[in-house]
Amino acid sequence: MTRDPADLTVADYLDGAREMTAADRPYLAHLLAEEAARRTADPATAAGIRASFPDPAITRTESD
Repeated sequence: MTRDPADLTVADYLDGAREMTAADRPYLAHLLAEEAARRTADPATAAGIRASFPDPAITRTESD
């Protein structure tokens, strides 16, 4: 079923982020969480969402 992205809620985006984390897709999880944070009115809640799903490009460590 195709859904209109405008109809998605913060909870929908967070559910998707959790699913992508479970599927080992951290970048997609980060993008979904970022959208959830953007749609959140409370800055503290948005910051918590962003902290829970950090950008893997920034947090990744290189191994030799």
